[in-house]
Formats: sequence, structure tokens, C-alpha cells
Amino acid sequence: MDAMKKPHARASTVSPQQVAAFRLARHHLLAPKGNDPVAVCRHVCGIQAQLMTAARMNLAARTRGLSPNAIEAALWRDRTLVKSLSIRQTVHLLAAEDFPVFAAAIRRSRLAAVVRVMERLRITPSDREALLRATLESLEGGPVAKGELTRRIRPRVSSRVREWMDRVWNAARLALVEGLICYGPDCGQQVTFVRVDRWLPAAPRLTAGEAQARMLAAFLRAYGPATPRDFAKWSGLSAPEARAAWDAAGELAEVRVGGDRAWLVRADLPALRNAAFDGPAVRLLAAFDSFLLAHAEKEHLVESRYYKRVYRNQGWISPVVLVRGAVEATWEHAVAGDRLEITIHPFGTLPRDVRQGIEAEAGYLARFLGKSPAIAYARG
Repeated sequence: MDAMKKPHARASTVSPQQVAAFRLARHHLLAPKGNDPVAVCRHVCGIQAQLMTAARMNLAARTRGLSPNAIEAALWRDRTLVKSLSIRQTVHLLAAEDFPVFAAAIRRSRLAAVVRVMERLRITPSDREALLRATLESLEGGPVAKGELTRRIRPRVSSRVREWMDRVWNAARLALVEGLICYGPDCGQQVTFVRVDRWLPAAPRLTAGEAQARMLAAFLRAYGPATPRDFAKWSGLSAPEARAAWDAAGELAEVRVGGDRAWLVRADLPALRNAAFDGPAVRLLAAFDSFLLAHAEKEHLVESRYYKRVYRNQGWISPVVLVRGAVEATWEHAVAGDRLEITIHPFGTLPRDVRQGIEAEAGYLARFLGKSPAIAYARG
């Protein structure tokens, strides 16, 4: 039965402010505390990490007392965090225990996209098997830098695969999509890759359906209330897969937000009803923050006239100043000696309490990076 038609109690009406406060709380942004990057990644379904500097700052924004060294230790020493290609074909930091769930949930749709490109180059299933075998055998001894891995693979694959390798982001893409490898510690200026079976503990195998159900529940806990369209956009699943996961979902509660219908895990309904702000809740989020990427419509986050200042060309997501869950400014930073120079670009007049919040957040971010803050406000 369609999840949207399942028997349920009368839909609750909640305000946009309740929704914003609920989501911020789930993202550790209403009242940041603690210093556990793994817990943060679990609760927000991963931190987008194509820019590691931004990923570190977005973890810092959700914690108090976290250090960059603790993030590195979780990734490369304790291996409780995993850096990998994940939802929406983008690099994320995931809790290690969530990695096999996300990998199994999105594998089919990601693999189909890669295979479509390969088939245009007449790459056969046996060609793909040879590429995977060469990739895994080349990583037998541990992490290998991207350039060296490509060098090892090329002689062992067909000319068709070599042509594909020349066209795509890197030779390891097929193995990444299959969930067989993930990122390892950087080697100078190059990323490395490592075999998952040598890097992480063995995990139970999940069917795609089981994994998608768990991923959907995690998504709704972090980003609800939401819609099937939101889930498809956030996950990168094909529309049929996203719809099937939604239809198979457990107990969901429908709510009305400004006349729109949305759903969340029924057990979260009391928390949503009780969600509220105590002050302006000012937060500085760095580029590509996950909070900005989960919903198909963005009106609850940013006014349409400012949309292009946040969601820029070629998929770039600007650093933003959140005030009660809405974007009120963008910002940029530069490091100059021992100073972190932050420039705020307001969308309008910022009240005194918001400016005080910006200064407090900028000070915390600077300390996280071992710098002292210098804040300027741009005009226009």
C-alpha cells in the first residue's frame, strides 16, 4: 500500500518555525555540544566532503570542543569514520557502521548509471570484471595514491576500458560505486584508495530493500518532515527505487506545514510538536553543508531573490549564515598568518543579536582552526 495512503491519525498542523527548530536540533545546530564527529555524521546521514576543509568546519559548527586532529583520528586511526563516494554521487564522511547500509542502498542505481556510460563505449561485463579485479589486486598491500593506482590498472584492462578511464573522474570509480573501496589517508597532495574488506570490520550483508528502508528512516529522522520527492533528490536513487522504499516504510506521520503535506517517523511527532527556538540560533555553515541539500524546494531556507547567491553554478553551495534555520547571509574566509579573516555578505540588515551570534560563531570557528578571528561586513 502507498505510504501516503496508509491508515493514520488526522494530520497535525505544525508551523514552519517548529519544523526549522526540529531539523536544527537533529543536525546539532540548535544548541551545538559534544565533540564526537562520528555521532554527528550518524545523526545527519553524512557530511558532504568534496572539500575536506569545509567538511571539518561543518563538523565544528555542530560541536563544541572538537579538534581537527580528532576528525583525522576517527578517519585514519580508529576508522570509525569513512570517506567515500556516496549519495548523489558525491564524497561524504559517514559513520563506519552506516557505510555498508548506504553502499547497499544506492549501489544499484549508481552502478546502472556507470554501466550506461560504459556500454556506450562497448565495454562488456567481462571488461568490468577485469577492471574490478585489477583494482582490488592493485590495493592488496594497502592504500595506494590515485595516480599510482591508475598506472597499475591500465596495463591490465582492455583498450575500451582505458578510453573510459581517460574520460571519467578516476579509474577507481567502478569499485567505489560497488562499495568495494573507499578513500584512505592522503599521500601528499593526492588522495588514496583502500579496500573496504581490509580497512573496515566485516558487516552483515543487506539487500537493497533492507538498506533503503534503513536509509529512509535515517533521512526522515534528520530531515523530516519531508516528501518522497525530497528523499529521491537527497539520496540520488532512481524515482522508482525511492518510491518503492517510501511505500514500504513503517509508521509515518503526516503533517501539514503552511498547507503542504509532509511526513516524518511517527515516533518523532512529539519532538516536532515541542520544537522551539530560544534566541536567534545563529550558525556559520561552510560550503556544501548537508543541511542545505535535502529538500527539493528551498523556500524554507532562502528567499527566491537570493537563491543564486547560495545555490550557485556548477553545483557550488556557498557558505551561509543561518538564523533560526533560514539563510540571512553568505560568507567567505581567508587565512592570513594567524588570522582567520571572515567576510559576511548580508541579504539585509542584521539585528544586533544576530551580529553578536555571528561574532561568537566566528570566534569558535577560528579557535577550531588555531587562528584568531577578524570579521568584516560587506555592503550590498
